[in-house]
Amino acid sequence: MGQKRRKFDPITLEILWRRLISIVDESDSSVARTAFSSLLRDAHDYTCMFTDQKGRELAQGSFATPGQSGAMALGVKNLITKFPLKMYKPGDIFITNDPWALAGHLNDVCVLSPIFYKNKVVAFTACVFHHSDIGGRVSSDNHDVFEEGLFIPFVKLYDGGELNQSVMEMIRWNVRTPDEVVGDIRSQIAANHVCAEKISQMLKENDLENLDDLADQIIDRTEKSMREEIEKIPDGVYRAEGVIEQMKGQQDVVIKAAVEVKGSDLLVDLDGSSPQVNWGGNVVYNFTYAYVFMAMKSMFGPDIPNNEGCARPIKMKAPEGSVVNCKFPAAVAARLVIGHFITEIIYRALSGVASNKVIAASGGTPAQMNVFYGRRNDAKPWHSVIIRGGGMGASSINDGNYVYIFPANGANTPVEIFESDTPLLVEKRELLTDSGGPGRMKGGLGQREVFRIPDDHYAPLPPVNLGIQAGRHLYPPEGLFGGKPGAKAQFLVNGVPGNPFGLTQLKPGDVVTIDAAGGGGNGNPLEREPEMIVRDVLEGYVSLEKAKEDYGVVIHPQTLQVDEQETKKLREFLKTTIMTSKDHQDRN
Repeated sequence: MGQKRRKFDPITLEILWRRLISIVDESDSSVARTAFSSLLRDAHDYTCMFTDQKGRELAQGSFATPGQSGAMALGVKNLITKFPLKMYKPGDIFITNDPWALAGHLNDVCVLSPIFYKNKVVAFTACVFHHSDIGGRVSSDNHDVFEEGLFIPFVKLYDGGELNQSVMEMIRWNVRTPDEVVGDIRSQIAANHVCAEKISQMLKENDLENLDDLADQIIDRTEKSMREEIEKIPDGVYRAEGVIEQMKGQQDVVIKAAVEVKGSDLLVDLDGSSPQVNWGGNVVYNFTYAYVFMAMKSMFGPDIPNNEGCARPIKMKAPEGSVVNCKFPAAVAARLVIGHFITEIIYRALSGVASNKVIAASGGTPAQMNVFYGRRNDAKPWHSVIIRGGGMGASSINDGNYVYIFPANGANTPVEIFESDTPLLVEKRELLTDSGGPGRMKGGLGQREVFRIPDDHYAPLPPVNLGIQAGRHLYPPEGLFGGKPGAKAQFLVNGVPGNPFGLTQLKPGDVVTIDAAGGGGNGNPLEREPEMIVRDVLEGYVSLEKAKEDYGVVIHPQTLQVDEQETKKLREFLKTTIMTSKDHQDRN
């Protein structure tokens, strides 16, 4: 006879579930205290999670990055189940950055550890860090993965508690800033250790032999909650497509999505999307699934903690060799430039049947990643990565957040941290007036940041290299339901447009201006309350000219009071103009 399964009453189940989340959050917080790179400490570009002994995700950090966590849920399970449990020993620690196995590019390095309790494997814990430096040519226009840095297959970093020094030395000698990279790997090891210790403590305190029965009930309950929400959407196939800009001289990338809702099951079919490209925007299957999952999770279960149960109703098909399921050895370093758009396109597909669950396009899609590196006057190398968000798309009930990284989950690196990590100076960082897309609900504002390469005795040895991973330079974030697009992104070197897809070499005295796009608006701008426009003008978010032009609100320049009579006349005129224009378009 099989061992009797343990059933947990609802209160105990909730307490234990929340404890699991607190454990991984404690592991997560250890990273903030021990990581060397500001990209981890301050921008939070990492994810901690753990699974049961079958590889099923049980919990992830509350501030996990969706692209990493969604990809890890698939990848870690595949890695774990590839080997029998008897292969693992206490003290084993594995490492890999295989883009196709996990999170989609070489910078995302995974450290994975089995957790033992009473001499048996009861769980696995893993964390993925975006390492600022993984060697290679730091540019989006690389042609294959071999140009992008050090490729680490799935190997043991520690064997039964003994460090594999050869692996660590291989890593050290293939990166520009080895002390920082090795320090961050040790931070990953520490995070896994915290998770393992706390899980063992929980098992002991609750007289549990393993996590299997608890995992079954948590995952089943989560799946039930997700399915109940999905069933509220009418059955059908809902379609959308998006166009993503490419580098100059090449055809734009097209992403096509057909979302089939059948009862409580969802199938996202990306057939018809563009073939993989010869630059680093290619996306591996795991990373694409992560942002399909992000869309569905944010729509149907935003308050449900993440685990395998959330993903069970969601299936995806992506043609192999396409830009959303690229084949080795495609270049993938800039996979966010295309991958981040997946969530937006899913929203667009379902906007007609779930208008209150989606937002307009965001200027932080994709997140803007700027990689600076060079040498100081003493020839010592330096390397820094900063992330910048744009305006978030507006929802049906709220304006978009300003300067937000979406759908990724990160933070804008503080100016003070960037200046302390590098020889560069930040001359300006500001919100961009009128950059949010007009709508009944306004898109979030984008931002401008101006960098200068010092030209005095503190200047670094030239050149300073700048690799950008960004988008929205040609096509602005679209609005929804009559909302207008946000402002486009911009990249200037000494006032002249630069190439956001290549590697830019800067010299002392150069000034770089980078604008992040604003978010799209939601709903007809002529329906926005005039009092809200006045507030926007007072805060400097909307100019007097755009208040009149986009919203039909006439505000007296001295008193900043709404001229109600003129506003009414102007809005009636603009509505008539729009209706006439629409009727003309329909006839043609």
